Amino acid sequence: MLAELFAVMAPVLIVAGIGYAWARSGQPYPTDFVARLVLNVGTPCLVLSTLSRTEVDAQAFGQMALACVLVSALMGLIGVVLSRAMDQDWKVLVPAYLFPNTGNMGLPISLYAFGEAGLALAVAFFLMLSVGHFTLGMILSGAERSWRKLLVNPIILSLCAALAVMLLDLELPRWLANTVNLLGGVSIPLMLITLGVSLASIRVRHIGQGVLLGALRIFCGAGVGWLIGLALDLQPLAHGVLVMQSAMPVAVFNYLFAVRANRSPEAVASLVLCSTLLSFVFLPLLLVWWLPA
Repeated sequence: MLAELFAVMAPVLIVAGIGYAWARSGQPYPTDFVARLVLNVGTPCLVLSTLSRTEVDAQAFGQMALACVLVSALMGLIGVVLSRAMDQDWKVLVPAYLFPNTGNMGLPISLYAFGEAGLALAVAFFLMLSVGHFTLGMILSGAERSWRKLLVNPIILSLCAALAVMLLDLELPRWLANTVNLLGGVSIPLMLITLGVSLASIRVRHIGQGVLLGALRIFCGAGVGWLIGLALDLQPLAHGVLVMQSAMPVAVFNYLFAVRANRSPEAVASLVLCSTLLSFVFLPLLLVWWLPA
């Protein structure tokens, strides 16, 4: 079990650690350029490549998408309740609870823990969450106000293409399949390196509050994911992916959006950093509990 756990978490920690060490050594890293490259090119290709080469049952895909919507709705409600109970700005806390790091961390962990089939289901969760994150999330954070720009986001367009390929049982031409596979392959390493760079660059305040709210985000996410999986009677593989994706820490993009909109970036930075560090302790424990199933 320890060997399996190490095999899952080691790649994530090592690659993110490379990004952290790179930033701390003072080497330049074009975070904005890499983030745009991953979002506009790498991630859409990863989505199309994964769903076109992996057998994903349409019903299982739909169940995971529905589960993502239900988990997000409940986590948003929890964010509203906590913001009122702890006198926090709901426009800071609600997006942090709504949108976890299902890309940078969720996809690689799902791949190494649950294989290609697990990755395909994790992509379904990630896609649905990304649609909300890069529309509603950007509106809530104040980072974007144009719905027209949001609707032509490459991730949303890739979702439409991936659904067409999957539901119509289409097969990509070999040249296109090889191209999107090659470009999609850079996404996960770059996501993890960028995560490490971002953690090294974030300066936080109010550490105690960040630890409390970050821990609540992880624990509530795992609990809500587990309950939704039971309610939908998901298969063990899909249930495991749902719990892991729901338990991810606060996404780094929440911090980038907060900086862009100048909306309490220090508070969001504290949530991102503290929840990410806590996840390196909690997620292995969650895997120890789930992997035997």
